[in-house]
Parts: sequence; C-alpha cells; structure tokens
Amino acid sequence: MRTGVLDIGSNSAHLLVVDLMAGLPPLPVGTVKCPTRLAEAIGPDGTIEEPAVGRLVAAVRQAVEEARELEVDELVVFATSAVRDAANATEILGRIERACGVRPGFLSGEAEARLTFHAVRAWYGWSAGGILLADIGGGSLELAYGRAALGGAEPQVAMSLPLGAGRLTRRFLPDDPPRRKDLRRLRRRVEAKLERRLPVLREAVAEVPDRPLLAVATSRTFTQLAVLTGAPRASAGPYARRTLDRADLRAQIPRLARRPAERRARMRGVSRPRARQIVAGAIVAERVMAALDLTRVEICPWALREGVALHRLLALTDPEHADRTVLTDLLQPMPDPGGRRRRHLAVLG
Repeated sequence: MRTGVLDIGSNSAHLLVVDLMAGLPPLPVGTVKCPTRLAEAIGPDGTIEEPAVGRLVAAVRQAVEEARELEVDELVVFATSAVRDAANATEILGRIERACGVRPGFLSGEAEARLTFHAVRAWYGWSAGGILLADIGGGSLELAYGRAALGGAEPQVAMSLPLGAGRLTRRFLPDDPPRRKDLRRLRRRVEAKLERRLPVLREAVAEVPDRPLLAVATSRTFTQLAVLTGAPRASAGPYARRTLDRADLRAQIPRLARRPAERRARMRGVSRPRARQIVAGAIVAERVMAALDLTRVEICPWALREGVALHRLLALTDPEHADRTVLTDLLQPMPDPGGRRRRHLAVLG
C-alpha cells in the first residue's frame, strides 16, 4: 500500500509518501514541504487571515498534486492545532475541499502525542526501556511517557499543552527582538502551565522500574535548537546522532533574544521560516527540560507523520487494531486528472 500522510501545520503542509508492507518499516518514497506561515497570520479574534488561508489552500493543492504524481493509493490528511483551533476552521476546511478535492480531519492533541510516541518507540526499539517524549509544534506542546514493559508502542501518559512556539510568539513576543519584560512574562506563563500539568507525568516516570530513562525530543524546533548548539546539520542524514544539552540551550537563549529574526536566520541551524518563533521555542524547550530534570535529550528523526504511517500499517495488518484505530477507514474518491480515481483517507477527531 502506497500511503501519503499530509500534515497541515502552522508553518507548512508537509507530505510524506511511504510504501507500507507487512513485516517492514514504512519505506520512504518522497517528501514535499509547502509553506503555510499560519502562525504569523492569526488575528486577535482567533481567525486565520485571508492571505494565509490562500497560502494554505495553495500548499494543500500542491501537496495533493505531488501525491498524485507519486501514485499514492490513499492519502491521510489532517490539520494540527493552528487550523483546529482557528475561529474560521470550518470555512477553511470547506475552501480546501472545494479547491483540492480533499477535506482534512483533525487529530486531538493527545492523539498527536500518542502517534508521535509510537514513531519514537519504533525508531529506538523495545530495548530502549522507558521513553519520555517532548514535541514542540507551532500551536502546542505534546508530552508522553511509556514503558516497554507495559504495552510498548502505547504511552501510559500522553498530553497536549497550548505552548506551541508560534502561539506563544504571537501572544507574548510582539516585538522583534523581544523586550526583556515580555520574555520574563512568557517564561512565567510556560512555568505555570507546566506546573499544573506535569505532576501526573512526573509520578508515572517516578514509578519506572526499567531505568535508565530515555529522554527524546522531536519536531523541527528541537532539531534546529540541537543544531544551533552543535549537533550535526540535516545534511549529515537522519542516522547521525543528535542531542540537545540543557546547559548549552540555556546559554543560547540570550543570544537568540538579542537578535531580530533576520539575524537569527543566519545562525547555525535556524531556518528563516522559524526564526521569528525560535526564541519562544527555546524557552519552552529549556523550561520543559528543567521541569522534568533532564540534562540532555536525544533528537529523534521520526515524529507525527511517521507515527500515522505506522498506525496505518498496523491497521492494515491487524484487523483487531483496525477496529480501535484513531485513523478512520472513511475513504473518499480523489479525482485524478488522468481519469483514474484514487482514495482519500480522512481523519476524524
């Protein structure tokens, strides 16, 4: 089964195409990334502004065309928190459906955390023991913890917090570079949210019998922060080991905060699309590591899209799993300009 996974996020619409075969990991066929830049275009009333909606529709259209070119058999299309939480989400979905022939569904924040954990567990294997996961997106922060001895791919705790780098930048850091008082206000906000939600996670980790604990981070934000602090660049490939040390990260935050986004984009590892929100992302990453008493995290190259592909593979090969999958089997025809019809797999919340 050739499956496309189209993840519509606050920074881009990212298509991953894989071949799914029983007994093998998802085999990558191609990937396409189309910019959306939604995080910078959400108004005070929570609506995504018109120019950004146009970019979003164009990005999805390009990704769907690429999926057709790669001859996918089914397409899993979902939007994460930027669209899910928008005041005009229903209107946006309708425009995408009319223009592109697919209607994205939504995953809850907890489902995103669980699927990402599934990918991380598959990457590191059962011998990794307990895994503690953090994933910073544009709109939310996902955290999960699970032990290999208690179900393996399914975490015992999974949660989502409204601490995405784009969301926090928009709300707390209006100036570029940010003012010190705004940075302090942001840090206090992050600490307060973590303090309310982390006790359950800390308790689960404290009960771990299978030490040592493997602390893992995914997402472009964590990856860019790791490269900023000296980890191998993307050109080194996915198998290069990348880690992020909290002390190194803490030392970089003042350097990031002193520079405007244009100059941050010239720093090692920082991409132009994320330069505006990397300060907020760095503060969240450092505060999460401090709150969980982590001195270092491993950077995993697999994340949500790979977790969706793995979940779909399991549903195809295990009928019992298919009955309880978070990805529904609702298939829609996807018109093809060449006259063929392919299938679109929607995701429902």
